[in-house]
Amino acid sequence: MILVTLPDVVVYLVRHGRTSLNADGVLRGRLDPPLDDAGRTEAADLGNLFADLPLAAVVSSPLSRARETAAPIVATTGAPLDIDPALTDRDYGQWAGTRQDEVECRFGSLDAAPGVESAEAFAARVASALTRLADRWAPGPIAVVAHEAVNRHVLARLVPGLGPPGDIRQRIGCWNRLERASGSWRVPIVDGIPGDGRRP
Repeated sequence: MILVTLPDVVVYLVRHGRTSLNADGVLRGRLDPPLDDAGRTEAADLGNLFADLPLAAVVSSPLSRARETAAPIVATTGAPLDIDPALTDRDYGQWAGTRQDEVECRFGSLDAAPGVESAEAFAARVASALTRLADRWAPGPIAVVAHEAVNRHVLARLVPGLGPPGDIRQRIGCWNRLERASGSWRVPIVDGIPGDGRRP
């Protein structure tokens, strides 16, 4: 007999839709562009994907691209919206709006660039936020709408078997299913995209 431990909380971790800065391939950080046309379509697709789920809450980063992505999920599920500043994208300081490879070429790494929030501090901030939200809304499920860097560092910190953050794929408009059982996190779905056949 195989015993299956049911999760005590389920979190859907969502990456926001596309913006002009995503299309340009530059660091976004605290810059606050709106979704572009493609991003609004991606947000609508996410709203449709979650439409049948009884979400306890939708929690979003305060940046416009995340809030605009959260809005269709709120509309189709009727879940309350909460804004959490701890989900804000990594602070790249003066290098926001610059290509990452250009910063790395100049300083050797992103972490070495002056004014950039350290990877360790950033990972601790966002993983702590996700854990706090899971505790607050347990058993959920909840949808958390954040950013590429947020998602990668949360997933790497909570589920080390996924590898380092840079190895975890997070496409624009993707979603991940996280489950916590007996204090341990697992991620049965990583980088799902509406229309790929996977369901929340």
